[in-house]
Amino acid sequence: MINLSTNYLGLKLKSPLVASSSPLCKDLANLRRLEDTGAAAVVLESLFEEQIMIESNDLDRNLWQSADVSAEAQGYYPDFNTYNLGPEKYLEHISQAKKALGIPVIASLNGVSKGGWIDYAKQMAQAGADALELNVYFVPTDITQSANDIENMYLDLVAAVTAIVKIPVAVKIGPYFSSTGNMALKLEKAGADGLVMFNRFYQPDFDLEALEVVPHLVLSRSNELKLRLHWVAILFGKIKADMAITGGVHTAEDVLKSMAAGAKVAMLTSALLEQGIGYLKTLESEVREWLETHEYNSIEQMQGSLSQKNVAHPAAFERANYVKVLNSYALGLPVVK
Repeated sequence: MINLSTNYLGLKLKSPLVASSSPLCKDLANLRRLEDTGAAAVVLESLFEEQIMIESNDLDRNLWQSADVSAEAQGYYPDFNTYNLGPEKYLEHISQAKKALGIPVIASLNGVSKGGWIDYAKQMAQAGADALELNVYFVPTDITQSANDIENMYLDLVAAVTAIVKIPVAVKIGPYFSSTGNMALKLEKAGADGLVMFNRFYQPDFDLEALEVVPHLVLSRSNELKLRLHWVAILFGKIKADMAITGGVHTAEDVLKSMAAGAKVAMLTSALLEQGIGYLKTLESEVREWLETHEYNSIEQMQGSLSQKNVAHPAAFERANYVKVLNSYALGLPVVK
């Protein structure tokens, strides 16, 4: 029997299949179904910094303090009183999920700045969360803000959160750092037990008729996985923090590639929203079948097998790949006579 178990954030999971933060994780009945159909852990829907600020009547003041925010921008925020679970209900949701489930429950806290709101990290741990995913989603629009300023903002936030909780903390980041590898190392030193790579960049669209900027959500596709595989494979063996891949995990092959790169878990959202929660059973079966066919005894045996550290040609992750890819395409072009 193939052993699919893996260790992530110090948690022993029955498989690498984790249901990532999404509307599916807001409902207790869905959480039970996720567990029943194969999820090894669940990441609850995020509690936003802005929601907590509303509770303390600070949102208006903070919005107006931002140099980039106009009166119209205030209306762009959703009504956080109805948009999502409020802070107190969120803590209750953690407690109920822990009582209902036998798999680890990972709370999700979404924010960018230091402040009183991060005290909720401690309350999430007290409510029973097995770990915390700190989702840092920040779009730097202030052109006077340097890369160093932005990195320090991340690091200060991570250090502040990890200082007040005893449960493991994973940090969900985007890939847009000048040196992603160095930033990963700095986040680890700041206290991160894990890195979730990567946050998807949700870009707004333009409504030309209404002359408005409008939100635009497109679910992920498998072709987005390559960026995640690239950086996880490079970082494997160079940092101690566990790595999770999120964004672009849709098939059993995607899960297996994530493991080969060096991830401990593969997180799914778009695939479950499209295929349904029951799709987890299909994925687990196909992953197990592939491992058996290729004579693996466990999923851990595969982890990092195609990382930069372990492949025969490490330059495949560097500039050599760029040159080779361009050359391979040129060789396929028809000869012009």
